[in-house]
Amino acid sequence: MEVHGVCDERFAAVREAFENNFTEHGDCGASFAVSIEGEVVIDIWGGHRDGAKTLPWEEDTIVNVFSTTKTMTALSALVLFDRGELDFDDPVTKYWPEYGQNGKEGTLVRHFMGHTAGLPGYGEKLTTEELYDWDHVIEVLARQEPWWQPGEECAYHALTQGHLTGEIVRRISGESLGTFFRKNIAEPLGADFHIGLDPEHYGRTAEMLSGGEMPEMPEEMTPEFMRGRENGVPDVMPPETNSEGWRRAELGAANGHGNARSVMRAQTPVANGGSAFGVDLISQSTIDQIFREQGTVSGIGATHGIGYGLTGLFALVMPDGVKTSFWGGAGGSTILLDHTNHVVQSYVMNQMAVDLLGDARGAGLTEALYASL
Repeated sequence: MEVHGVCDERFAAVREAFENNFTEHGDCGASFAVSIEGEVVIDIWGGHRDGAKTLPWEEDTIVNVFSTTKTMTALSALVLFDRGELDFDDPVTKYWPEYGQNGKEGTLVRHFMGHTAGLPGYGEKLTTEELYDWDHVIEVLARQEPWWQPGEECAYHALTQGHLTGEIVRRISGESLGTFFRKNIAEPLGADFHIGLDPEHYGRTAEMLSGGEMPEMPEEMTPEFMRGRENGVPDVMPPETNSEGWRRAELGAANGHGNARSVMRAQTPVANGGSAFGVDLISQSTIDQIFREQGTVSGIGATHGIGYGLTGLFALVMPDGVKTSFWGGAGGSTILLDHTNHVVQSYVMNQMAVDLLGDARGAGLTEALYASL
């Protein structure tokens, strides 16, 4: 197994764990990156970007990271908060008046950020073409009745969160979510991450490889408030994930494209007082908003704050006493921030596992990293 990139010799065990993901855990192509106190100490990649294993995963290879994208959408909202243009305790209708229909009049912006808004699904069946049409989806969400009183329950808004929060960003900035993120976060920080992928990048984009059917929550474990509701999400697992429609759409909850380096670079300021790589992005008081607990996500067990998970899931492999924020994507990608030691790490791959959020490959890299530290 040939591993490329930079890995400080202190972290030889991490490099070995990365190799083991290929030899023992079925990785096809992947990357892993770490910054400590704003300094990049690991940036490695290897394997292949196609299932036939004919194309090498290269330094600039990018791939769909599914729900790791949510932290980029959340960061966009945090930037607006930092500028005084958004308050998470404001009613959504202050920014998006049409949303105040059918019992959603009291929805607050933080309900979007913490999966408590009451719209974990779209409420009506969407085709893939409709899902990729931003304006259509916004109209669908605006007319829905919430599945519960906003703020009273917490259930994963797997795809809807990107449209809900993204529309707030659009209403305030006058720019689409992907454009705002690119201009205000990605480009200043040198993060090769895209919400809405231009065709010019397709040649270096890895093929997402299915890991099989994602497990569904047993009926007896499904909360009463979600039973009989229409999720409405079309099939967006591979091969659809490799389609032009999926890549070009701006789905702030799920279709961001990047690699471990770009995910790490975009999020490094959040674990370093708001500044990194010569950019003052947000203030520490804005970062503190993340840690306002909104609820524990039903069926997942992760405590969620403003835009990020706080406890549970793969954060459990972190040392005791470490203040964390995190999230991950279907199939295995992760972003994990250690606010105590100012460590940011990301694992990104193209071979999906049968996991909704992160998996053992990323957890093994985290364990090796902290053993080395």
